[in-house]
Amino acid sequence: MIALDNFHRIALEDQELFQNYYQRYPPVHSDYVFTNMISWLAYAQYHVAEVNKHLLIMTKIKGNTRFRPPIGKPDKTLMLDLFQLAIDEGCKDPFGLIDNQSKTWITKQFPQLPLYSHRDFFDYVYRAEDLAELSGGEYGKIRNRLNKFVRNYAYTTEDVTEVNFEEIKEFLQRWCLWRDCESNPFLEHEHQAILYAMDHFFDLGLSNICIRIHDQIEAFAVFEQMNPDTCVVHFEKGSPDYDGIYKAINWETAKQIRAKAFYINRESDMGEPGLRKAKLSYRPHHMIEVYHALKNDIAGQLSHTL
Repeated sequence: MIALDNFHRIALEDQELFQNYYQRYPPVHSDYVFTNMISWLAYAQYHVAEVNKHLLIMTKIKGNTRFRPPIGKPDKTLMLDLFQLAIDEGCKDPFGLIDNQSKTWITKQFPQLPLYSHRDFFDYVYRAEDLAELSGGEYGKIRNRLNKFVRNYAYTTEDVTEVNFEEIKEFLQRWCLWRDCESNPFLEHEHQAILYAMDHFFDLGLSNICIRIHDQIEAFAVFEQMNPDTCVVHFEKGSPDYDGIYKAINWETAKQIRAKAFYINRESDMGEPGLRKAKLSYRPHHMIEVYHALKNDIAGQLSHTL
């Protein structure tokens, strides 16, 4: 049986372990990407266990323990053990981030277990070409604001280097003052996540693009290849002093990514209305849907199965 003792808190040294599994089982949802897990460690307390040639992930957020489908070849016995652990140790919705492929398998193996859509954590996926070209009437408003920004501000773009590294961190400090991160616990966690990613930028194999105006960095984006056809944008921040700067950094990022990947995953909106509206305005090509299961339902399924 699987126990909590099998798990250890994720550390940077686990990167190779995840890379080995992801060569065979590439992640499709952004929250399975190692960079996200290690950067948001203080918030979500990610733990990992390697059991019977599978990776198991556990999170602890605000005292709520949750588990995810194993990464590896589908194994009904292992899933039953994980369900039991979720009942014993998890919160009221202890099993989640189930993508469509896992949902299909779980539903076939455990037909009496309901799985509930978790819209707040659907990932938004766009064609890189669409975001780089912004052609057609559906992108008219975005294109107009972008063109206004381009007319009003003489800007340059650059990649992160050891020369501008500290400038990016200084910009992030300014951004947090603008947004008053200290009064918003989630923004403070995001601030810490970005700082961790930047401090380990080269270790994690990340890419970055910055916008410089009047000799100061005023926007940046951090992204990486998450699977063979998709890049994921982890962070994107811009100065409130320049109207349209988010349109510009989004556009510049897409132009760079389209040479590397067909799709851009821009992660979820976490149920935040403004963020949802913004992500939908860019016309996603598709969503990475995820589902979760409730403790009482899992217990009912196990009693029926066993």
